Amino acid sequence: MKILSLNAGSSSMKFQLYEMPEEKVLIAGVFERIGLNNSFYSIKYNNNKIKKEIQFKNHEEAVSIFLKELIDLKIIDSLEDIKGIGHRIVHGGDKYCDSVIINEEVIQDVEKFSTLAPLHNPVNLLGINIIKKILPDSKNVAVFDTAFHQTMDKESFIYSVPYEWYKEYGVRRYGFHGTSHKYLSERICEILGRKDLKVITCHLGGGASITAIKDGKCIETSMGFTPLSGITMGTRSGDIDPSIIEYIMQKTGKSIKEVMNDLNKKSGVLGISGISSDDREIEEGIKNNDERCILARKIFVRRIAAFISQYNTFLNGADIIIFSAGIGENSEGVRKEVMNSLSSLGIIIDDEKNKSRGVETVITSSDSKISCYIIPTDEELMIAKETYELIER
Repeated sequence: MKILSLNAGSSSMKFQLYEMPEEKVLIAGVFERIGLNNSFYSIKYNNNKIKKEIQFKNHEEAVSIFLKELIDLKIIDSLEDIKGIGHRIVHGGDKYCDSVIINEEVIQDVEKFSTLAPLHNPVNLLGINIIKKILPDSKNVAVFDTAFHQTMDKESFIYSVPYEWYKEYGVRRYGFHGTSHKYLSERICEILGRKDLKVITCHLGGGASITAIKDGKCIETSMGFTPLSGITMGTRSGDIDPSIIEYIMQKTGKSIKEVMNDLNKKSGVLGISGISSDDREIEEGIKNNDERCILARKIFVRRIAAFISQYNTFLNGADIIIFSAGIGENSEGVRKEVMNSLSSLGIIIDDEKNKSRGVETVITSSDSKISCYIIPTDEELMIAKETYELIER
């Protein structure tokens, strides 16, 4: 059965077509700068790569072009071959703890939760509506970023604010990157042939979050009401004293919107270093003894280590720590510094294995009290799996 994973962004769309249940990737496509100048798309299939610069005015044009490429490249014979489409939906509130087949109620809920994710849910909904129009006979599935974290207890997700904020306005910790954390949790269980694991998953990319998982269920996660909270990230501040917001507004005359934009897009590693949010450029700065790049790295590592230490306590001793996403999978230096910071937990690095990039491997020695792994995340596969399973029920 052919299943399409779709991730719609404000000016981009990512596609991945699978043959399921074999989990075979048939083709992957990325469309960038939708509705902007210099738009382009790239497609990978059968060890081939195509890149075309073409103006597409909107998301619907991007979908149409991709589906036409599927037929032109003979990946499918007709659009009817696509039996299901899995849509990444950023926010499902506290209503959705699993993926669901999309019906009118789900569509209304995705729209309702747009107040909690105004930059993401409307675009995710746009992707659903486009696909329903072009592929009316295919089944659509919503895979929510927040769903995996809905197993947290109240003491984990309730903030210390007036309780009516939660009851009346939905103010609580939701958590994000759930599809990635769920994939990593399931994958380590497959690798070790066990389900009774206490795992700390570290999704470390431009956006970054850490999750404590026990027996396959989330018990704590670093991102909160929005993806702004938690550890220091590429351009996001992570946790700060909220009084800073009012203070900066008074000192600079900036509006709340401008300050929030600074915290989301001009802070984190970029704000500290003054150079870049890209870890590769920070690494280069460190080699050149740039003090602010060194500081940015130290703060990034310290925040990660602090959350891991906290979650290790919550789990009463973790069995596994997983590093994933762009930085987690590829930065030998970040992993080493984090693990060295956690030596009190009995973590012993295997320096040779830690040189690995983007491959599944253990990176600690056999006598390490906690085993640390690199596992490349695969959110698109997780979306395809959940879509296939729902359609097959």
